[in-house]
Amino acid sequence: MTNPEIGQSIVANGIRTNYIEAGDASLPALVLIHGSGPGVTAFANWNGVIPALSEHFHVLAPDMVGFGYTEVPEDVTDFTLDFWVDHIIGFLDALGIEQASFIGNSYGGALSLAVAARHPARVRRFALMGAAGLRFEMSKGLLDVWGYEPSEANMRKLMETFAYNPGLVTDAIVLSRHNASIRPGSHEAFSRLFPEPRQAKLDRLATPEEDIRKIEAPALIIHGREDVIVPVDVAYRFSALLPHSELHVFGECGHWTQIEKKDRFVEVVLPFLKAA
Repeated sequence: MTNPEIGQSIVANGIRTNYIEAGDASLPALVLIHGSGPGVTAFANWNGVIPALSEHFHVLAPDMVGFGYTEVPEDVTDFTLDFWVDHIIGFLDALGIEQASFIGNSYGGALSLAVAARHPARVRRFALMGAAGLRFEMSKGLLDVWGYEPSEANMRKLMETFAYNPGLVTDAIVLSRHNASIRPGSHEAFSRLFPEPRQAKLDRLATPEEDIRKIEAPALIIHGREDVIVPVDVAYRFSALLPHSELHVFGECGHWTQIEKKDRFVEVVLPFLKAA
């Protein structure tokens, strides 16, 4: 049976990169960057909204290096924001994409923000969803994510912290993410991404506030009010810093905005991304 999490493959910045592609290549490019949970892949993070987004955009959702089915170079000992920015810029270059819009989820939001700050000509518009990218005190929820030890019980507990309504966490979701987290080499790679001291690792994902204030690309900030992974206060801080931004906070919603509020998420994101 074909694994839907394995899509196209391209060498980006010297790294064999797995990515999901949807929508006509003649449409404007939209890059989706996933979060940092164990067992995450671009497909797992975005498959619920890709069909709607790909009607209007050429959607490209890579597994960032260290996650999913993208190659993990053995000689990389420190996964840094610089390293990940170079990877995503290399991904755009390999596909011949001069400029794209971005949606970044959590860790992916921190990465999207950094690309907008460092490579402004490459970013048309960007949406931050439950995004890191500012300094904040690490939550217990995020400590549990980055300190994860594989078991079905642990995965269920972790997935239930992502959602405001734990009823959304089905057996299929738990089993899929658990199986992904125990693929040969997967947990070893994940353990290398966010080692102790984890607060320091989180701080290193932050873009300096003075650099955020200089970002000219329009930004949409989306956050769940009950998010226990990245507190909603971070979204309000982004709103104050980003000069051309708007903020949408979903009530009765945790860290899984694109899953918990899928239809409304699409209704909010599409007009923003399609605007001139």
